[in-house]
Amino acid sequence: MTRKTIIAIAALSFAFPGSMLAQKVGTSSLQFLKVMPTARATAMGDAYATLATGADAVFWNPAGLSTSNGIEATSTLTMWLFDTRQGAIAAAIPIEDWGTFGVQLQYVDFGTIEETRVDHLGFSGTGTSQKYNPGLTGAEFSPWSYLVGVTYARPMTDKFGIGVSVKFVQESLYGATTGSVVVPVSGGGTATETYKTYANSFLLDFGMLYNTGFRSIRIGVSVQNFGPQVKFAEETFPAPMALRFGTAADLYGPNGLIGADETNRLTAAYDIFQPNDYAQQMHFGLEYEFAELIAIRAGYKNNYDSERFTYGGGVRSAVEGYQFRLDYSYAGMGEYLGAAHRISFGVHF
Repeated sequence: MTRKTIIAIAALSFAFPGSMLAQKVGTSSLQFLKVMPTARATAMGDAYATLATGADAVFWNPAGLSTSNGIEATSTLTMWLFDTRQGAIAAAIPIEDWGTFGVQLQYVDFGTIEETRVDHLGFSGTGTSQKYNPGLTGAEFSPWSYLVGVTYARPMTDKFGIGVSVKFVQESLYGATTGSVVVPVSGGGTATETYKTYANSFLLDFGMLYNTGFRSIRIGVSVQNFGPQVKFAEETFPAPMALRFGTAADLYGPNGLIGADETNRLTAAYDIFQPNDYAQQMHFGLEYEFAELIAIRAGYKNNYDSERFTYGGGVRSAVEGYQFRLDYSYAGMGEYLGAAHRISFGVHF
């Protein structure tokens, strides 16, 4: 594949979603899809469109699976805001002469929420024992969100790979398939209307990964969450589609831009991130690794309301043909929101 072809594909990746990404701020649905897994990636400020390889690539750039050289499984636990937790697991299985297949599952645990209804608003009791009820019914509900997906990727040349993911997403706002609301009716009185509190959708991710062949410079592009409008009750909203365009290189390492080093590696990564419900954002990341055993990471996210600096690290170990890795990331979310923590575990064989 010629360089002109690669450049044309990259240009199309920008041009294709351009008009589709021109949405109003905060108008997309399925917001849990914006909470990205993978501790290594988030420690590097989400600058991962190019570095995403192995099973983790299904979350960031499906083309990253095209470089897989063994079976790999990974899992991430995200301790998010307001005591919510998000889990993600993925696996990649390369099949000779066919490419690499991947699977993923993501879910969110929101805990339980006290139910409130308009028809329960008001005072109860008499005299000094009178109390105000802010709408509490005494019942509780548990919202949920989950995603299951399959990915296929393959190398087109020794330097260029492509990938695509098909994902099924469901989100329930009320924890059940339907909800009800009391509304006034003409002539006096009220009526109860029933409506759907959940939404389903099929979404696509697709991407490309290109090794320039010059030292360690790589380029990655991915489009995420491409799909139809999502309908809750009577309202429809777009899925949180986004474009990632990134580049990465080893500053120091076996093919370092600045210096060659067989033991120490310092990698820099940069992504342009364009969501469909916010202005363009930029991600910067650094990773230092010693002897393929211990890594320290840091990142910066530009044009975010709260999240800016990210940090983390990881360790790797090999035991009888199995390669294990454990990673952690920290992201400060501001004075009032606290911080997000992620722990990832992976095995490769």
